[in-house]
Amino acid sequence: MARFDPAIELVLRHEGGYVNDQADPGGETKYGISRRSYPDLDIRNLTRTQAVEIYHRDFWMPHGYGDFASDGLAAKVMDIAVNVGAARANSWLQEAVNDLGGNLKVDGELGPLSLSQIGRVDQVLLMVRFLMRAYRHYRKLGYVRPRFARAWMTRLWGV
Repeated sequence: MARFDPAIELVLRHEGGYVNDQADPGGETKYGISRRSYPDLDIRNLTRTQAVEIYHRDFWMPHGYGDFASDGLAAKVMDIAVNVGAARANSWLQEAVNDLGGNLKVDGELGPLSLSQIGRVDQVLLMVRFLMRAYRHYRKLGYVRPRFARAWMTRLWGV
């Protein structure tokens, strides 16, 4: 069973504090929680504790990241999911499992079959395959939004 604490620390390290950058499609954001995703939330006054609760409720629990065998894989998948959306990140993970001999429907939902097969493949190779998909995405996006490319690559390869 993966632990939430390493995952949330990674997410918060990459997300940082309050920003309201007009060039960022998320708009007003604090700890990675955006006004676009949470329009009724007082973003400016959001506490770290509230952000942690949101991440646990809206990312960790519904996507089964705690059922992963590896803290590292769970943390990285959640970290990328926060940035690109859980369905996209989960789909990349399912594709990576299939690369390693799995037979998953790639639907972005990590149900019991996905979670079982995630645990049966080599975790290091799975991480590499997952990260390569994220890399291709960020690389393409970097041409469109070059201002953010360095931060995306730091998030991708940083721990």
